Amino acid sequence: MAYPIRSPLLASAVTAFLLLAFDARALEPAPTDWTSLASVQEIQVLSENPDGTPHETTVWLAVVDGKGFIRTGNTSWYPNLEQRPNIGVRVANREYAVRADLVEEDEALRDRVLAAFRTKYGWSDRFVAWFFPGDPHIIQLAARGLGHVTPGY
Repeated sequence: MAYPIRSPLLASAVTAFLLLAFDARALEPAPTDWTSLASVQEIQVLSENPDGTPHETTVWLAVVDGKGFIRTGNTSWYPNLEQRPNIGVRVANREYAVRADLVEEDEALRDRVLAAFRTKYGWSDRFVAWFFPGDPHIIQLAARGLGHVTPGY
């Protein structure tokens, strides 16, 4: 015989526990040096939509000075990174806990990252620029600590 949980607080606690126990993903810590992943062509960004549902999108990866970078225009998923910068990325079938840090102030770094994308992706990079004109958002994939368990992503 099943007994209903009558307390809303207890029901919330049980739900939270079940989500963590069964639906959460334990993400690995982000690499401290992304150089070994520099040849990877595409990665998946694992973020959450404003309503809390998971969102996955495939993007290109550039590595500059051992740090991983992605970029995007004003896409539908970019606000996810602004609202919840602690995200996951899937790289070569491994999932890492990262923080999406927007690179705004350092123009020299932005230029070097854009040059890295241009060098790595060649004409494809130029082709994409025709469809998404303007300054892209440059995002560094920074480490956010060890052993994070993130509901959803």
